[in-house]
Amino acid sequence: MTAPVASASPTGFPRLAAARPPRSLWQRLWESVSIYLPVLLMGLLAMGTYWLVKNTPLLEAPEPQRPLSHDPDYTMSRFAVRSFDPAGRLKTELFGQEGRHYPDTDTLEIDQVRMRSFSPQGQLTTANAARAVSNGDGSEVQLFGNAVVVREAGVKGSPPTRFEGEFLHAFVATERLVSSKPVTLTRGADRFTADSLQYDHTERVAELQGRVRGVLTPGGAR
Repeated sequence: MTAPVASASPTGFPRLAAARPPRSLWQRLWESVSIYLPVLLMGLLAMGTYWLVKNTPLLEAPEPQRPLSHDPDYTMSRFAVRSFDPAGRLKTELFGQEGRHYPDTDTLEIDQVRMRSFSPQGQLTTANAARAVSNGDGSEVQLFGNAVVVREAGVKGSPPTRFEGEFLHAFVATERLVSSKPVTLTRGADRFTADSLQYDHTERVAELQGRVRGVLTPGGAR
């Protein structure tokens, strides 16, 4: 036990100072630990951060878009597709025995195709072929195999015009017809053959190229 400590008092008599009680083992241990407590907290924080980084799931990178294959995404049998102008009048009508849509090119391939198209003036054009390929909006139609396109007689008495060939490419919106293969053009009683064709109905001009032959009938087409 620690003895009391004497100190001088104002009166000259010695004064006893209270002795400090001894520290317990737990107090001494806590004082020792408290010195290193900030270091321990920083270490725990660092370990927690490391654990979160290791266990946080990584965001998967988006898969690159796969190129579309040239396989049909849908098919049709014995079908008809119709389009109308803003006034509700029939503009085009397409019939087919079998149809296949290819998403990579946005084209419709049709077997045994028949088509009817009306101009803004109401003039009818018909077409048929063993096979056809149309683009997405139907503004272009390629005809293959025994292709025939007939422009009916005009409102002013112009004779019907008939195009025949193994390949005809029709531009419906601009009323053009082209072919890089031999064609036969019949207008009224007149008949022409050529190796290729460029026809613009708006300009009423037909350009025949290659080996061109024609038969003009007196009093025929005017």
